[in-house]
Amino acid sequence: MNLNDFIKSTDEGENPPEGMNASLRAMWLARANKWDQAHDLCQEIEGVDGAWIHAYLHRIEGDLGNAAYWYSVAGKKVPARGLPIDREWTAIVKVMLEECG
Repeated sequence: MNLNDFIKSTDEGENPPEGMNASLRAMWLARANKWDQAHDLCQEIEGVDGAWIHAYLHRIEGDLGNAAYWYSVAGKKVPARGLPIDREWTAIVKVMLEECG
């Protein structure tokens, strides 16, 4: 799946497509404005991906202190002030799609 197909699936579907890994499902849910479901799922994802998604979700809700903690856990820099949420979402999804091959 490429980025355009991924975005299209969020626009057209009620639920993430079958076979999608947990990290991509969480990002799908985030774009579909299902923050609570995305947050619940990201807490089950171990490692960098789970922490990065967690950071991103707390940035969405405006809890920047909590977001900064999770960026640190993920080994990522806190995004530059003013970076649009959708640009960060795209960057994260691109990395995760590449990881899936």
